Amino acid sequence: MAHRRTAAVLAAGLLLGGGTAVAVGLGQQDPAPAPVAAPRTQPSTGAATDPAPSPTRTPTPTSTPSPTADPTATPTAEPVQRAALPERVRIPAIDVDSDLLHLGLNDDGTVEVPAGAQIDRAAWFDGSPRPGDDGPAVVEGHVDSPHGESVFYDLATMEPGQKVHVDRADGTTVTFVVDRVEQYPKDAFPTREVYRNTDEPQLRLITCGGAWNPDVGHYEDNTVVYARAA
Repeated sequence: MAHRRTAAVLAAGLLLGGGTAVAVGLGQQDPAPAPVAAPRTQPSTGAATDPAPSPTRTPTPTSTPSPTADPTATPTAEPVQRAALPERVRIPAIDVDSDLLHLGLNDDGTVEVPAGAQIDRAAWFDGSPRPGDDGPAVVEGHVDSPHGESVFYDLATMEPGQKVHVDRADGTTVTFVVDRVEQYPKDAFPTREVYRNTDEPQLRLITCGGAWNPDVGHYEDNTVVYARAA
Protein backbone atom coordinates (compact mmCIF):
# COMPACT_ATOMS: atom_id res chain seq x y z
CA MET A 1 0.00 0.00 0.00
CA ALA A 2 1.31 3.44 -0.89
CA HIS A 3 2.55 5.71 1.88
CA ARG A 4 -0.07 8.30 2.97
CA ARG A 5 0.57 11.84 4.20
CA THR A 6 -1.29 14.16 6.53
CA ALA A 7 -3.58 17.00 5.43
CA ALA A 8 -0.97 19.59 6.42
CA VAL A 9 1.57 18.19 3.98
CA LEU A 10 -1.00 17.61 1.23
CA ALA A 11 -2.09 21.22 1.24
CA ALA A 12 0.81 21.87 -1.14
CA GLY A 13 -1.04 19.90 -3.81
CA LEU A 14 -0.65 16.52 -5.51
CA LEU A 15 0.64 15.69 -8.96
CA LEU A 16 -0.83 12.82 -10.96
CA GLY A 17 1.02 12.94 -14.24
CA GLY A 18 4.56 11.88 -14.97
CA GLY A 19 5.62 15.44 -15.67
CA THR A 20 5.58 17.20 -19.01
CA ALA A 21 6.35 13.96 -20.83
CA VAL A 22 2.86 12.72 -20.07
CA ALA A 23 1.22 15.64 -21.79
CA VAL A 24 3.56 15.52 -24.76
CA GLY A 25 3.02 11.83 -25.41
CA LEU A 26 -0.75 11.65 -25.25
CA GLY A 27 -2.14 9.18 -27.75
CA GLN A 28 -5.33 11.04 -28.64
CA GLN A 29 -7.41 9.01 -31.02
CA ASP A 30 -10.41 11.21 -31.71
CA PRO A 31 -12.32 10.34 -34.89
CA ALA A 32 -12.34 12.69 -37.85
CA PRO A 33 -15.10 15.32 -37.81
CA ALA A 34 -18.23 14.57 -39.77
CA PRO A 35 -18.30 16.16 -43.25
CA VAL A 36 -20.07 19.49 -43.46
CA ALA A 37 -23.25 19.39 -45.49
CA ALA A 38 -23.47 21.73 -48.45
CA PRO A 39 -25.75 24.75 -47.85
CA ARG A 40 -29.29 24.29 -49.07
CA THR A 41 -30.20 26.54 -52.00
CA GLN A 42 -32.78 29.14 -51.04
CA PRO A 43 -35.58 30.16 -53.45
CA SER A 44 -35.25 33.57 -55.05
CA THR A 45 -37.76 36.15 -53.88
CA GLY A 46 -37.30 38.88 -56.48
CA ALA A 47 -36.48 37.15 -59.76
CA ALA A 48 -38.93 37.13 -62.64
CA THR A 49 -40.57 33.79 -63.35
CA ASP A 50 -39.92 31.93 -66.57
CA PRO A 51 -42.51 32.64 -69.26
CA ALA A 52 -45.15 29.94 -69.80
CA PRO A 53 -44.61 27.78 -72.88
CA SER A 54 -46.57 28.81 -75.98
CA PRO A 55 -49.92 26.98 -76.13
CA THR A 56 -49.41 26.36 -79.84
CA ARG A 57 -46.09 24.63 -79.45
CA THR A 58 -45.36 21.34 -77.71
CA PRO A 59 -41.78 20.80 -76.53
CA THR A 60 -40.07 17.85 -78.11
CA PRO A 61 -39.09 15.33 -75.45
CA THR A 62 -35.42 14.49 -75.30
CA SER A 63 -33.80 11.24 -74.22
CA THR A 64 -31.64 11.39 -71.07
CA PRO A 65 -29.11 8.57 -70.70
CA SER A 66 -29.09 6.70 -67.41
CA PRO A 67 -26.16 7.70 -65.16
CA THR A 68 -23.42 5.12 -64.77
CA ALA A 69 -21.12 4.68 -61.79
CA ASP A 70 -17.65 6.15 -62.12
CA PRO A 71 -15.24 3.34 -61.16
CA THR A 72 -12.57 5.92 -60.29
CA ALA A 73 -14.77 7.95 -57.94
CA THR A 74 -13.86 8.00 -54.24
CA PRO A 75 -16.75 6.80 -52.05
CA THR A 76 -18.14 9.36 -49.62
CA ALA A 77 -17.02 8.66 -46.06
CA GLU A 78 -19.75 7.91 -43.54
CA PRO A 79 -19.85 10.28 -40.54
CA VAL A 80 -18.06 8.74 -37.56
CA GLN A 81 -20.33 8.20 -34.56
CA ARG A 82 -18.59 9.18 -31.33
CA ALA A 83 -19.43 7.72 -27.95
CA ALA A 84 -21.43 9.96 -25.63
CA LEU A 85 -19.52 12.01 -23.06
CA PRO A 86 -18.69 10.21 -19.80
CA GLU A 87 -20.52 11.32 -16.65
CA ARG A 88 -19.73 8.81 -13.91
CA VAL A 89 -17.22 6.09 -13.00
CA ARG A 90 -18.10 3.13 -10.78
CA ILE A 91 -15.59 0.55 -9.50
CA PRO A 92 -17.37 -1.92 -7.19
CA ALA A 93 -14.18 -3.72 -6.12
CA ILE A 94 -12.83 -0.61 -4.35
CA ASP A 95 -16.14 1.14 -3.55
CA VAL A 96 -15.68 3.98 -6.04
CA ASP A 97 -18.75 5.82 -7.30
CA SER A 98 -17.89 9.30 -8.56
CA ASP A 99 -19.19 11.90 -10.97
CA LEU A 100 -16.59 12.63 -13.65
CA LEU A 101 -15.07 16.05 -14.14
CA HIS A 102 -13.89 16.91 -17.66
CA LEU A 103 -10.36 18.33 -17.44
CA GLY A 104 -7.69 19.26 -19.97
CA LEU A 105 -4.13 20.58 -19.81
CA ASN A 106 -2.56 23.25 -17.66
CA ASP A 107 -0.70 26.16 -19.25
CA ASP A 108 2.60 24.33 -18.72
CA GLY A 109 1.38 21.30 -20.70
CA THR A 110 0.82 19.00 -17.72
CA VAL A 111 -2.48 17.20 -17.16
CA GLU A 112 -4.94 19.22 -15.08
CA VAL A 113 -6.07 17.47 -11.88
CA PRO A 114 -9.13 17.86 -9.63
CA ALA A 115 -8.75 20.73 -7.17
CA GLY A 116 -10.65 22.91 -4.73
CA ALA A 117 -14.12 21.77 -3.76
CA GLN A 118 -13.91 19.00 -6.40
CA ILE A 119 -10.54 17.58 -5.34
CA ASP A 120 -11.98 14.22 -4.29
CA ARG A 121 -13.81 13.52 -7.54
CA ALA A 122 -12.47 11.52 -10.48
CA ALA A 123 -11.86 13.24 -13.83
CA TRP A 124 -11.82 12.21 -17.48
CA PHE A 125 -8.95 13.79 -19.42
CA ASP A 126 -10.70 15.38 -22.38
CA GLY A 127 -7.61 15.11 -24.57
CA SER A 128 -8.06 11.34 -24.60
CA PRO A 129 -10.74 9.33 -26.44
CA ARG A 130 -14.21 9.11 -24.95
CA PRO A 131 -14.81 5.85 -23.05
CA GLY A 132 -16.16 3.37 -25.61
CA ASP A 133 -14.33 4.90 -28.59
CA ASP A 134 -11.18 3.22 -29.90
CA GLY A 135 -8.13 4.23 -27.93
CA PRO A 136 -7.12 4.65 -24.28
CA ALA A 137 -9.62 6.81 -22.38
CA VAL A 138 -7.88 8.32 -19.34
CA VAL A 139 -9.55 8.75 -15.94
CA GLU A 140 -7.52 10.25 -13.11
CA GLY A 141 -8.05 10.82 -9.40
CA HIS A 142 -6.13 11.62 -6.23
CA VAL A 143 -4.96 8.93 -3.84
CA ASP A 144 -5.56 11.31 -0.91
CA SER A 145 -6.22 14.98 -0.23
CA PRO A 146 -6.47 17.46 2.65
CA HIS A 147 -9.74 15.68 3.50
CA GLY A 148 -8.04 12.29 3.95
CA GLU A 149 -8.51 9.27 1.68
CA SER A 150 -9.49 10.37 -1.82
CA VAL A 151 -11.36 8.75 -4.70
CA PHE A 152 -8.53 6.46 -5.90
CA TYR A 153 -7.04 5.64 -2.47
CA ASP A 154 -7.32 1.89 -3.11
CA LEU A 155 -6.59 1.89 -6.85
CA ALA A 156 -3.30 0.01 -6.37
CA THR A 157 -5.18 -2.92 -4.83
CA MET A 158 -7.18 -3.69 -7.97
CA GLU A 159 -6.69 -7.06 -9.64
CA PRO A 160 -7.07 -8.46 -13.18
CA GLY A 161 -10.65 -9.40 -14.02
CA GLN A 162 -12.27 -6.71 -11.88
CA LYS A 163 -14.67 -4.34 -13.64
CA VAL A 164 -14.92 -0.59 -14.15
CA HIS A 165 -18.21 0.94 -15.32
CA VAL A 166 -18.43 4.32 -17.04
CA ASP A 167 -21.90 5.85 -17.33
CA ARG A 168 -22.42 8.21 -20.28
CA ALA A 169 -24.60 11.21 -21.09
CA ASP A 170 -26.93 9.22 -23.36
CA GLY A 171 -27.86 6.81 -20.56
CA THR A 172 -25.56 4.01 -21.74
CA THR A 173 -22.80 2.33 -19.73
CA VAL A 174 -19.53 0.93 -21.05
CA THR A 175 -17.82 -1.72 -18.90
CA PHE A 176 -14.08 -2.33 -18.84
CA VAL A 177 -12.24 -5.35 -17.45
CA VAL A 178 -8.87 -4.86 -15.74
CA ASP A 179 -5.88 -6.44 -17.48
CA ARG A 180 -3.10 -5.40 -15.12
CA VAL A 181 -2.00 -2.86 -12.53
CA GLU A 182 1.42 -1.22 -12.70
CA GLN A 183 3.45 1.25 -10.62
CA TYR A 184 6.01 3.53 -12.28
CA PRO A 185 8.47 6.14 -11.00
CA LYS A 186 7.32 9.56 -12.15
CA ASP A 187 10.75 10.32 -13.56
CA ALA A 188 10.52 7.17 -15.72
CA PHE A 189 6.85 7.26 -16.65
CA PRO A 190 6.27 5.07 -19.79
CA THR A 191 4.30 7.64 -21.74
CA ARG A 192 4.04 5.65 -24.96
CA GLU A 193 2.89 2.48 -23.24
CA VAL A 194 0.18 4.28 -21.27
CA TYR A 195 -1.17 6.66 -23.91
CA ARG A 196 -0.42 5.03 -27.26
CA ASN A 197 -3.27 4.48 -29.73
CA THR A 198 -5.14 1.19 -29.67
CA ASP A 199 -7.52 -0.37 -32.19
CA GLU A 200 -10.16 -1.08 -29.53
CA PRO A 201 -11.74 0.79 -26.61
CA GLN A 202 -9.47 0.73 -23.57
CA LEU A 203 -9.23 2.56 -20.26
CA ARG A 204 -6.42 3.90 -18.08
CA LEU A 205 -7.01 4.75 -14.42
CA ILE A 206 -4.18 6.85 -12.99
CA THR A 207 -3.31 8.08 -9.50
CA CYS A 208 -0.25 8.72 -7.33
CA GLY A 209 1.68 5.98 -5.58
CA GLY A 210 4.91 5.13 -3.87
CA ALA A 211 6.52 7.27 -1.17
CA TRP A 212 5.84 10.94 -0.51
CA ASN A 213 8.83 13.12 -1.39
CA PRO A 214 8.82 16.26 0.78
CA ASP A 215 11.61 17.84 -1.27
CA VAL A 216 9.41 18.10 -4.37
CA GLY A 217 6.01 18.05 -2.68
CA HIS A 218 4.46 15.01 -4.33
CA TYR A 219 4.52 11.22 -4.50
CA GLU A 220 7.40 9.56 -6.30
CA ASP A 221 5.36 7.09 -8.37
CA ASN A 222 2.18 6.68 -10.39
CA THR A 223 -0.23 3.75 -10.23
CA VAL A 224 -1.78 2.87 -13.61
CA VAL A 225 -4.63 0.42 -14.13
CA TYR A 226 -4.94 -0.97 -17.67
CA ALA A 227 -8.39 -2.18 -18.78
CA ARG A 228 -10.21 -2.99 -21.99
CA ALA A 229 -13.87 -2.92 -22.98
CA ALA A 230 -15.73 -6.05 -21.90
